[in-house]
Amino acid sequence: MKRAVVLLSGGLDSTTTLAICRADGFESYALSFRYGQRHEREVPAARKIAKSLGAKEHRIARIDLRVFAGSALTAEIEVPKARSAPEMARGIPVTYVPARNTIFLSYALAWAEVLGATDIFIGTNAIDYSGYPDCRPEFIRAFEKLANLATRAGVEEGACFQVRAPLISLSKAEIIRRGISLGVDYSLTHSCYDPTSTGLACGACDSCQLRLKGFREAGLVDPIVYAT
Repeated sequence: MKRAVVLLSGGLDSTTTLAICRADGFESYALSFRYGQRHEREVPAARKIAKSLGAKEHRIARIDLRVFAGSALTAEIEVPKARSAPEMARGIPVTYVPARNTIFLSYALAWAEVLGATDIFIGTNAIDYSGYPDCRPEFIRAFEKLANLATRAGVEEGACFQVRAPLISLSKAEIIRRGISLGVDYSLTHSCYDPTSTGLACGACDSCQLRLKGFREAGLVDPIVYAT
């Protein structure tokens, strides 16, 4: 089986991406991060998901983006709640973590080169998302080009790295339906930016609202528990 590195946050999108990687016949190597995020509920979620979806290996990299702050996810900045759809569609929100996907993909690229893998999967989405610049197709294409210019495997060994973003043009409802068809257990996932002290999803942040909208439009009930 061909190997692939899959970025796994523990959320809905990355979980669906891992399931797609498996369905496409890859041996998956899941990579998650403790990056100084305001909560780490997603990390144990990622562990359960990697096991559930048969990842060959799951590693958790420790980095600390709090050294730069600049985001509601890595600093004492309030997470926006109860924003309307037009508000979410306008501008880049304070939950954007500067260069996060660039950093994460760089780690994935390093592991892929060690593994002899040329495929990297990422769950970015450019339809139902929060407007992050590092979730767009042009970013994915640019990083893929960089990967083939910046590695020994690409320069000397003729490797052709591919950054696969299978969800990038899907709505949240389409993503959920695809995951259900692949046997994803969404009760294992965690998407909330600002959960309660007991781990319940807030139900009001952008991520929760987009998730709930996706389940409604898919005609399904979200299996996780919300505080509101």
